[in-house]
Amino acid sequence: MTTTQFDNVSLTTKANVYFDGKCVSHSFTLADGTKKSVGVVLASSLTFGTGAPEIMECVGGGCEYKLTGSDTWVAQAEGDQFSVPGNSKFDIRVAEAYHYICHYA
Repeated sequence: MTTTQFDNVSLTTKANVYFDGKCVSHSFTLADGTKKSVGVVLASSLTFGTGAPEIMECVGGGCEYKLTGSDTWVAQAEGDQFSVPGNSKFDIRVAEAYHYICHYA
């Protein structure tokens, strides 16, 4: 099931802009203190690093991703999720736009 809305959040209004604007996100905090971000990756091939473990949820579009240590690209579509370990990296390929929620674990 795809997440479509979060209620009662504290939103950071300044966007996080990465890779010369190919990825733009906004961070927010739920009432219980849980931190997340929501954003879009435009057509590109990028490598992201993680501090904390993350769950990437696709809420629109799609991508292919490859976790560090793997040679396999995995397709992700709306409603799909993938987990990334903390202090790690993942590669992502996007043909059009990939809309996501990043759930920090």
